[in-house]
Amino acid sequence: MSTGARHQYSHGPLSAAVAQLCTGLQSQVSAATAAGFREVLHRLSVPLQVVVAGRIKSGKSTLVNALIGRRVAPTDIGECTHLVTRFQYGTVDRVEIVFHDGTKQALPFDADGAIPADLGVEVGRVSHLEAYLTNAVLRDLTVIDTPGLGSLDAASAARAEQLLGSGREHAADGELDPVSRSAVAGAEAVLYVVTQGVRADDRQALATFTAATGSRDAGPVNAVAVLNKADTVEPDSVAGSGGDVWRAASMLAEKQAEQLKPRVADVLPVIGLLAETAETGEFTSADADALHELARLDTATRDTLLLSADLFTGWECAVPADVRSGLLKRMDLHGIGRALEAIDADPGITAGALRRAILDSSGMATVLSRLDSVFRARADGIKAAAGLGSVSALVRASGDRGEHRRVHDAIEALLARPEAHRLRLLEALTLVTSGAVSMPDDLVEEVLRVGGTADVGEQLGLPGHTRQELVEHALERAGWWRSFASFGATPAQSRVAHVVHRTYFLIWRQLTSRG
Repeated sequence: MSTGARHQYSHGPLSAAVAQLCTGLQSQVSAATAAGFREVLHRLSVPLQVVVAGRIKSGKSTLVNALIGRRVAPTDIGECTHLVTRFQYGTVDRVEIVFHDGTKQALPFDADGAIPADLGVEVGRVSHLEAYLTNAVLRDLTVIDTPGLGSLDAASAARAEQLLGSGREHAADGELDPVSRSAVAGAEAVLYVVTQGVRADDRQALATFTAATGSRDAGPVNAVAVLNKADTVEPDSVAGSGGDVWRAASMLAEKQAEQLKPRVADVLPVIGLLAETAETGEFTSADADALHELARLDTATRDTLLLSADLFTGWECAVPADVRSGLLKRMDLHGIGRALEAIDADPGITAGALRRAILDSSGMATVLSRLDSVFRARADGIKAAAGLGSVSALVRASGDRGEHRRVHDAIEALLARPEAHRLRLLEALTLVTSGAVSMPDDLVEEVLRVGGTADVGEQLGLPGHTRQELVEHALERAGWWRSFASFGATPAQSRVAHVVHRTYFLIWRQLTSRG
């Protein structure tokens, strides 16, 4: 790849420290481990890699398009939907087919600007697709679209596992063995897509995709789920919804969050189709004109049209059937209904304002805000923790005790730095959420809360309280966790407790230093 094709990603301080550790240790480890370290350095040098996972027909590619702001990922069943596609920043828009032998072939976009459904090559030879887009979102995130779970053929599953397990088809300086390849697996964060029916094995499916993250399970640090197609939730199926679709979807998402807990930070309702339509330029002034015309119909006709998709396209009215079919394809009945409500409230609403109203109805703003707080704001810590996890796994796989001791000492020296406490906290969260360290439910909740956000009020479980109340609570909890670590905890629990104690102490110091 030409050097001009890739955006130069800037290390955060923690990622830079891990990169420095890897560089310094390469001459002190075996050739195989050093090759693994070079892979870790490669992963640290690129933006946070977020894999979009979920079951087939859950709307993953539609959400990818909404995230990127361009309808580039194919949403209809075709060859591309059986392949992993990596969307990353580039100075020129282009797509490359990457074959299993490492060779590449340029692929032109189709007339609509999307990746063609038909690749024109034998799919069995293809490892994955690389899409480079001049898109600001991709400066900080590499978005990885995956085949749907539940209906993966063996070849698709193998391709997904290969890419998520290695990231590059070939190491720069020779091939890695399978154990090392698994140890440096690189999808560092997960956006998991569910629909109304969370199945019993969704937790396992989530774990399967995130097992590729350097042997680290998904948790609130690096995983968010969305309840897609929220507009299809039947209000009557959710007690207490009051007949409101969005309230029903929100309540269902809360229940799903409990089912997937603690694998994900949250489950958020979203209507991916509306978000895609509003964010990718699919909604046009002609669509706005058609909606205004629908809004002017008599009440009886409007109500009839909105009863079902068949009636919306088949009932006789002044708006041509093909125009209505186009609206239905891009917005579904729920989106059309919300747009008509916006026009009723403001008959003179412009096409741009109507597009924004549609976007607001999709729930995408909340999803993006959560992704910012969980992924972007923590990208440096997530990448650094992933890098350290991979380094430790590589050394364990080598079986060399001397090598293991040298690397362990270097990691402990790094973690002893005051600025590295965030890595200790991420490690503690991973230990608790993965079940590696068992704790009472109330303490697990507290660990998740204190490590799950950067907002001090939320960390302390006291949002909206006065600074003095926060100061007193932080000091009280710091003392409690120190006592627990010394007198009530098992050795494994004590390791976590000391980290939580230190976190509360740092929060207390931060609050009191404000004067």
